[in-house]
Amino acid sequence: MRSVLLIEDDLFDTMTAQKSFARFNVPHTLHTAFNGEEALDLLLGRQGQEPLRPLPEVILLDLNMPRMNGAEFLDALRAEEELRDIPVFVTTTSGMDADRAATEALGVRGYILKPLDFETSTDLVDSLSLLEQLLK
Repeated sequence: MRSVLLIEDDLFDTMTAQKSFARFNVPHTLHTAFNGEEALDLLLGRQGQEPLRPLPEVILLDLNMPRMNGAEFLDALRAEEELRDIPVFVTTTSGMDADRAATEALGVRGYILKPLDFETSTDLVDSLSLLEQLLK
């Protein structure tokens, strides 16, 4: 079973992602964090938490979040030797080329416009890449 970390501050988008996984019968354990800071606390075992182990096989990351946004999280993630190779897929409402270029420069595997829906996604190549990562 795949372990997925969803970093998302919107409950509706979290539920949509869960439904999309269920519709495609993607076996997974979903861990969630409200922002980048919470995600790092979970991954590194900070703030009195046990570190998430095994590490997630995929991270789904929203860009626009409070406290620590997606770009800041990516910077911090890539700075941690143990975490830097976890595949990250950005899920965002931003279709701006500048946002896409900035996150691609940090080594994301895909950039998917919300809502995350494997059937109707406008970013079909990245959505299929995510499915392939989860199903292998």
